[in-house]
Amino acid sequence: MAKETMKKPTSRKSAAHYSSASGTPSTRRKGGKKRSTKKKKKRGMIIAVEVLLILVVLIGFYVVSKLDQLQHPDMGEGDTSVNESIEEDTVATMSGYTTVALFGLDTRESGQLGKGNRSDTIIIASINNDTGEVRLASVFRDTYLDMTTGKFNKANSAYSTGGPEQAIKMLNKNLDLTIEKYISVDFAAMTDAVDLLGGIDIDVDETEIDHLNNYMVETSKVTGVASKPLTHTGLQTLDGVQATSYCRIRYTAGDDFKRTERQREVIQELVRKAKTMEISKINDIINAVFPKIATNYSNKELLEMAPQMIGYDIADTAGFPFDRETGTISGRGSCVIPVNLAENVRQLHEFLYENYDYTPSSEVQKISEQITADTGY
Repeated sequence: MAKETMKKPTSRKSAAHYSSASGTPSTRRKGGKKRSTKKKKKRGMIIAVEVLLILVVLIGFYVVSKLDQLQHPDMGEGDTSVNESIEEDTVATMSGYTTVALFGLDTRESGQLGKGNRSDTIIIASINNDTGEVRLASVFRDTYLDMTTGKFNKANSAYSTGGPEQAIKMLNKNLDLTIEKYISVDFAAMTDAVDLLGGIDIDVDETEIDHLNNYMVETSKVTGVASKPLTHTGLQTLDGVQATSYCRIRYTAGDDFKRTERQREVIQELVRKAKTMEISKINDIINAVFPKIATNYSNKELLEMAPQMIGYDIADTAGFPFDRETGTISGRGSCVIPVNLAENVRQLHEFLYENYDYTPSSEVQKISEQITADTGY
């Protein structure tokens, strides 16, 4: 379209502008007005787009500023090594999933999430990249496993000895996994999240209520959050201190096995409730919880994952090892003993990845034989 030539206005109103002193627009003026209106609309659209772009940029900076509250410790290169003899088909199957290690730390100092803290909770999360289906497998913290050094101990001691790096190595070596990413939280973060969500609904039974109330004393002291003991059993809304204390119960039938079920139950309720919250409330949760989380996910990776997370659904949960015994091992105390680790790992791959053709690596077979030699199982 040819560029229109515009005359500079003069000091007098000429006939080109008005046909009479009354100010009635002329025919030429009508055409000019139409062109002017189109230009104004075009300028208006340009301004609207510019404003939108500015808002997007501002929102981007805002989200990044929130992510900067997370702790991002440097784990270095190649620090999450995997077993060399894992079959290629197994690696190919796992590549269709995102596998993340989740650690809940029993730390008494909020925000201190490195080595020196035992991982009270160890959960492997597998996310089907195509469907968004999430499966959670709790590794019982007292499970007798190779610490990757040839020395065997309880699974939760790996984090205490070498932080998340050592804990991930331990999971990869014993379970034929290829985990690279982790997220660690302390229980104060859970307390804050539950409170900001307005509580979560949990069915508390008669065997749990007294233990829950007893744990509340220490939970309140560590988090600095006040709460009231439960007065009755049954389905009820628990606040942050109560829900966190519920997660910590281990002195009922089922011991640590039942405790991990409670932890997964609380996680499921948190996810369900969070999906119903408004953005402003999610923002409050981010401000309160992010400083108490450590991860080796970069801000860029988290931003790319954010749109997909909305569609994630927890499909199933389980505890590992599936086949187990408990026993006292010299120098290690009471442990959860996998009855044939290799078979348990086969079941784990079936659960996490629906891989029915998995064959344990030679490394897992060797660890399995050593556990049998040490424990008789």
